[in-house]
Amino acid sequence: MARLPRYYLPDQPQHLIQRGNNRNLIFLKEWDYLFYLECLSEAAEQQGCDVHAYVLMTNHVHLLVTPHHKDSIPKTLQSVGRRYVQHFNHTNRRTGTLWEGRYRATLIESEQYLLTCYRYIELNPVRAKMVKHPQEYRWSSYRYHAKGMVDGLIKDHELYLALGRTAKKRQELYRALFKNHIERGELEVIREATNKAWVLGNDRFKKEIAKGAERRLEPLPKGRPRKVFVN
Repeated sequence: MARLPRYYLPDQPQHLIQRGNNRNLIFLKEWDYLFYLECLSEAAEQQGCDVHAYVLMTNHVHLLVTPHHKDSIPKTLQSVGRRYVQHFNHTNRRTGTLWEGRYRATLIESEQYLLTCYRYIELNPVRAKMVKHPQEYRWSSYRYHAKGMVDGLIKDHELYLALGRTAKKRQELYRALFKNHIERGELEVIREATNKAWVLGNDRFKKEIAKGAERRLEPLPKGRPRKVFVN
């Protein structure tokens, strides 16, 4: 089955997932995580790609980014992939591919889904039962957003900044967003949109995107179409 072409909209956030080949581990040691973040920070800066949130899991990566050019995301991930795979293979005395294939991405309607995607990404270690609270997981952007820990990779989105007039207030309100887990229905919507490259937004947003798109924006209705009988 042919892969659907990716969307691009200048300055519109996207949620990305990149997995290890066959779900194999892509991080084994502390230095692996640190080097990946270094590669990502440098490539994103060079290619005009703002990183708003991230989590590095043991066998995959989630990123929330805003590209400023059509090639910002692919060139950023190409650069990271090239440098990081060389490092990982050399360090672990292995050869061959590390990544599953093409990264997966979905275009996000900021007003409705952006902060939910922040939570979705940073709650990954909790859903995986690796930690009880996202602040316990070192390799995510949660402690930057909720605690003010320095993280040179992150560039704040305007909706995060709109949470409060001061950093302290923003962090307080951000922590409050995590008092409840994301509803199962919302989780499934985000997962399906990202894994299948649909647009994540309301009908109005999808109609706007559809004007310049050359492919479907969402799944077809389930079930067979009804038969129409003419008397």
